Amino acid sequence: MDFSTKPLAANSNFSSSKTACIVVGIYENKKLSPEAEALNSQGAISAALKSGDITGKVGSTLVLRNLAGVAAERVVLVGLGSAPAAKAVTTLNNATFTKVAQATAQCLASLSAADALITLTLHAENLNAAIRSLVLALRASAYRCDGLKSKPEVITTGVAKVAFSIQSKDQASAKTSLTQSIALANGIALTKQLADLPGNFCTPTYLANTAKKIAAEFNAATFKISTEILDRKQCQALKMGSFLSVTNGSDEPPKFIVLKHMGGKAKDAPVVLVGKGITFDSGGISLKAGAGMDEMKYDMGGAASVLGTMRAIAELKLKLNVIAVIPSCENMPNGRATKPGDIVTSMSGQTIEILNTDAEGRLVLCDALTYVERFKPAAVVDVATLTGACITSLGHHNSGLFTRHDAVHDDLANELLAAGVDTGDTAWRMPIGEAYNEQLKSNFADVANIGGPAGGSITAACFLERFTKQYTWAHLDIAGTAWKSGAAKGATGRPVSLLTTFLINRASA
Repeated sequence: MDFSTKPLAANSNFSSSKTACIVVGIYENKKLSPEAEALNSQGAISAALKSGDITGKVGSTLVLRNLAGVAAERVVLVGLGSAPAAKAVTTLNNATFTKVAQATAQCLASLSAADALITLTLHAENLNAAIRSLVLALRASAYRCDGLKSKPEVITTGVAKVAFSIQSKDQASAKTSLTQSIALANGIALTKQLADLPGNFCTPTYLANTAKKIAAEFNAATFKISTEILDRKQCQALKMGSFLSVTNGSDEPPKFIVLKHMGGKAKDAPVVLVGKGITFDSGGISLKAGAGMDEMKYDMGGAASVLGTMRAIAELKLKLNVIAVIPSCENMPNGRATKPGDIVTSMSGQTIEILNTDAEGRLVLCDALTYVERFKPAAVVDVATLTGACITSLGHHNSGLFTRHDAVHDDLANELLAAGVDTGDTAWRMPIGEAYNEQLKSNFADVANIGGPAGGSITAACFLERFTKQYTWAHLDIAGTAWKSGAAKGATGRPVSLLTTFLINRASA
């Protein structure tokens, strides 16, 4: 799908726009946007409103064809909700416009139109957010996950080229936003592709090769992107006993992936993203129930979102030092597998009593969180499909955000939360504290890897926090937001929007 901006003066006459499809907004109470008014010389749009064919409610749509006096083959009416007050540009906020964008994308996906001109951004409260919402919605509607079918579905509808009508004075801002939005959409697509692949395709080696491809594609003279892939022997030399304990039952070789995007000044401390990369999670000896276990191919959703984010910022040539660290392996049961009750020694030297081998994400992450100390990071954000308890707490709307409660960590939390609100990829801050660590006490080791069912997502975060004392840190539990079950089963691409926007904001600052 190709995207562009089309400069238009404030008084442009849209009726002369020659395109297969033009998208204009209408309001409730039978009111038209200025662009809809420009196409209503013969009264066809007013007649559609009067008849009740479209109400103007947010997200309602109607396609009109061959309107007299209109050069476009089709006119798509999209409901924008309540009309703005006199002389006001719009009443739409970002969340509402996201619904408008999704309805627009769904409607355009059903048409066999070569191109479309979208005028809705002229009525958005935030022009940049509106463009991002439309690009992401249009790309999401075009995404397919049937590449492994012997006969993938042939899609004959949809729009190949989309232009956004932007007033001349807003062109520079719109083009910047469009560039960022396309890079973000590409990153989200990569994340979804990785998480949707089955475990026999997307192995730790596959993830490592994906990191190498990103480096090869985007490495530039102006900044350096490089990879380092550590194998089992190298991890053993680093004494990553916790990470390697998870790999014991699998025949797939583990990979410890480091991808560096050095777009900032050499002296600048990097932001480090750590992604959980369990490419299939059977639960190990603490075997999961069979129903729904196929979905455990997405237990590398943290790794996928980190790689998608790295692809997005690489395409943007973001002027910031960012390092991705991905501990990747399978969690499988066999005669060599780690058993409940086993005690392992982490890279930090802390010993861990493994009470449940299905709490493996924290075991791979803790060694990665120790490893990143060598980078002297400005901040570390780990991303993981870590706990079902987070789904119980927050459902599928918000990712769980955990960090220490002090001024420095409050600032980091606020940055992440703001990026989530800006993009609609929201997170909710959860508590952690010393009181919860009581549940992680072990009679035989420094810490147990689970703390019981009460506050399960919190005690998991508290476990990770033990390994992050040397830097500013936050943890995102995306178990409820990275994946959809049921008829819409598949990856969502979250939290790439949150992470990418967080990094863009850091680079701008």
